Amino acid sequence: MGEQMDLVRIRSLIEDVMVTLYQRYGHKDLPTVCERLGLPAPPPDDGLATKHTRLSASLNACPDSRLPQVAEAVVDSEPLHAGERIALEDVLWLGRHYIEVPARTRRELARDLDLSDHLRYPDRFLALLGRLWDLGEDDFDVWGPHNGTLRHDIERHVVRFPGDWSTEDLFENLGAFEATHPRFQRFLEGLASSTALSDEQAQRRVVELANRHLKPLGAQLRQEGEEGGYPLYVLVQPGRGTARRPRNLIFATLGKPDIRFTSALDNDIEVAERADQVLVYDRTVGQDGLLWRDLLSWWQEARNSTDAAQAGRSLYRRMAASLPRESKGQHNLLDLPQHLPEPPE
Repeated sequence: MGEQMDLVRIRSLIEDVMVTLYQRYGHKDLPTVCERLGLPAPPPDDGLATKHTRLSASLNACPDSRLPQVAEAVVDSEPLHAGERIALEDVLWLGRHYIEVPARTRRELARDLDLSDHLRYPDRFLALLGRLWDLGEDDFDVWGPHNGTLRHDIERHVVRFPGDWSTEDLFENLGAFEATHPRFQRFLEGLASSTALSDEQAQRRVVELANRHLKPLGAQLRQEGEEGGYPLYVLVQPGRGTARRPRNLIFATLGKPDIRFTSALDNDIEVAERADQVLVYDRTVGQDGLLWRDLLSWWQEARNSTDAAQAGRSLYRRMAASLPRESKGQHNLLDLPQHLPEPPE
């Protein structure tokens, strides 16, 4: 999957960087800086315009089509705060192909992931985290990192005292469950990479575990060559035209909705009219099929309900309302989930 790149957002983020960029250079440096970043030449130094004004004029003259290249050059060549870098990376990566890994899959994967192999290489592991997440450090602080940063907490609770934080705790503190799909994809690939694990068997253990959770999505970490003599794993979704999950489980209709396919490859649908009269289950169906507890969990989340019993009753009533009154068989079928046992956890 890849979204249309948000060029307005990119321009705004680059403009934000310009606020601090001009402070690191003199007037005479600006033509070279603009050339390196792929920006048009700034106006000549007339002794009146400020450095920020000249840089802003250069950015304003830059066509939209060149903004992604400029943003990449800014990320690659300028010292940015983590928040600035992450914001630029996210908007760039969202405009490219990526694989969706929903929050539930991420959390279940984290619960099963043992970081013991990674902690044999703590410097490599921390470097991976620092490349992808905001660890709370100020890169421009000449005195170095301080206590109280996320990096310090990770060093203490994950590296020095393993077990203080679970892998799920680490993911939570990093923001991995809410991160954009492209960022989580790179994180997952990084966890299986030789830059984090200089041990092929350890790499394969991570891949095997991750792929058990990715399988219901039709995705997998697959070896796509080598890097430094070690396997290079990339997250892929074989046989899919794009990476979007299908949304074709439509049920409990109260009327005849206007349904249109927006992607024939993905079976992706849009309910154009009377969307309030249908239910669309938009989660991945697991290997065991769609279970009542899955429907109930989805319904609770959609309705922001914390009472499972009350949510179950309201879901039952909503589904029952869609059935013809004279169809006793359909009503009996609806009653089945309440009486049949489900597979054990």
